[in-house]
Amino acid sequence: RLRMAVWPKGEKGTILLFPGRSEYIEKYGRSVGEFASRGYGSVVIDWRGQGLSTRSSPDRMVGHVDEFSSYQKDLKAVLTKVHELCLPGPFYLVAHSMGGCIGLRALTLGLDVKAAVFSAPMWGIRMAPGLAPVARALSRTARAFGQGQRYAPGTTGDSYVATFPFMGNVLTRDAETYAWLKHQLAEQPDLALGGPSLHWLEEAMHECTGLARLPSPDVPCLCFLGAEEKVVDPAPIHARIAHWPKGKLEIVPNAEHEIMMEVPATRTRFYDMS
Repeated sequence: RLRMAVWPKGEKGTILLFPGRSEYIEKYGRSVGEFASRGYGSVVIDWRGQGLSTRSSPDRMVGHVDEFSSYQKDLKAVLTKVHELCLPGPFYLVAHSMGGCIGLRALTLGLDVKAAVFSAPMWGIRMAPGLAPVARALSRTARAFGQGQRYAPGTTGDSYVATFPFMGNVLTRDAETYAWLKHQLAEQPDLALGGPSLHWLEEAMHECTGLARLPSPDVPCLCFLGAEEKVVDPAPIHARIAHWPKGKLEIVPNAEHEIMMEVPATRTRFYDMS
């Protein structure tokens, strides 16, 4: 069972909003409001394994997926419903973090949108130098021995936002927004998700490597990256946009990972430019 939410009235078109890993529809409630005030309807999905969509692992807090291609099946189901609901076009892609990885793959497969906006897309996973080969080997070994649903090293079943204090967090510099996200998870704990599984990590690394070999889609693209990014690897983002004929990279000063949930001036800049 997949969960999606629809805000159908958009005289300028409809946003297909792809959340990141561990995220959920409610997190983008304010974003939907920003888009609505600018004339756009929105569609937001809870990807399989997170939010209130079905979670296949016995441990509901582990971020797990059997294959990254499964997210494209989720998207296909959403697009079918979008068609059934006769939502107004044109359509635009707005994708954050892991949603940016899913979104780029979808564009290479022919997702029909007028333009795409990426926020800190996960086109590479940030790791300490030399750690990537170790992570790949560990993930493959765990998978071979049926332990692929164990947590990736350094992660647990605790939700980052629910347990980590605002000071020193790697998501946003806006204290009010961070408190709002904490409140959401306190009110509805079933929305929370912990760290990724070893299997998810292997699948994600494999997907990022595969995407890096593909040419950029013939779609206008605007990509936002915080100058203080600490979650995804900035290098593949710079490399991709440098060879995207219709692409532009916007580096946002004094911003962390969550551009859409940063301080008010940063958020406004994002929505106005998008």
